Amino acid sequence: MPYLFTHFKEKITPDGEQVYFGVSHDGYNWEQLNGGEPILTSILGEKGCRDIEIVRLHTGGFVILTTDLSIAYRMDENHWVDWKKVNSSGSKCLCMWKTDDLINFFEQRLIYFGRDDFGCLWAPEVFFDEENEEYLIHWGSTVKEDNFTHMSIYCCTTKDFETFSEPKLYFTKNNEILDTHIAKVGDTYHLFYKNADCPPMNMHAVSKSLYGPFEHDEQLEKYMANLDRPGSYEAPTTYTLPDGKWCLMLDFFGCEREKMGYVPFVSSKPGDANFERVPELFSFPYGFKHGRVIEITEAEYDRLKSHYKN
Repeated sequence: MPYLFTHFKEKITPDGEQVYFGVSHDGYNWEQLNGGEPILTSILGEKGCRDIEIVRLHTGGFVILTTDLSIAYRMDENHWVDWKKVNSSGSKCLCMWKTDDLINFFEQRLIYFGRDDFGCLWAPEVFFDEENEEYLIHWGSTVKEDNFTHMSIYCCTTKDFETFSEPKLYFTKNNEILDTHIAKVGDTYHLFYKNADCPPMNMHAVSKSLYGPFEHDEQLEKYMANLDRPGSYEAPTTYTLPDGKWCLMLDFFGCEREKMGYVPFVSSKPGDANFERVPELFSFPYGFKHGRVIEITEAEYDRLKSHYKN
């Protein structure tokens, strides 16, 4: 069962904040494609791509969405970044590419959702709502109303990635939250997200409805609290391994300095949130940053390997 991991690299140069591909045939051992060079490079907006999302369309083909943001271009000579300014004026759009085969891509587009009061749009993710045959896009935003100081999760829907519904609030708390990931197992929706503070760590909640309300998982919070530097993990994404286990990937940020990137946590089966940190079972060619894992076919795997030779 092959997999594709779309991601970026966190570097102090702009080439890191672009779209990269990694593949795996077993979900454990990952390899780079294209010699570790970008698959797609942004030429619009901030000319940077962070938080790489990919979704397979139920009608065929794929869509890639990213945060339109370059931290490298915003750094001063000491590599310092004014994050307050980024929160209030960075990433007013999302970057989008469409492709039929993961090899040939249509022209890059910037997607604007019509909300001038958004300070930023971070970490888009897409969930296909089978019941309504539409895609739920959710992301983190600050808004002008609270002086861009509180990030919550907003959403819109689309059926074709051409027209989009008006953005609305999806999920919020008293503290700032970001980096949502939604997975459906059986009739239960699993919402993974990052608390920015109070306490800063990854959280998990469940609901019988895509739009909530969500019930907080105290057990996973307790587990995360016992990790070393729990606030350094973010950007959750999940997938089912060929052996039936459930893998939760969390990005240990700052890999230019930390030399880490995504760290795997595994549970016994999909829907079981009793995860265990097991990096020794996985291998990466470098630190994959904030991205998404999807299953691909053997033919797609072979085509990617053949086209993007290392």
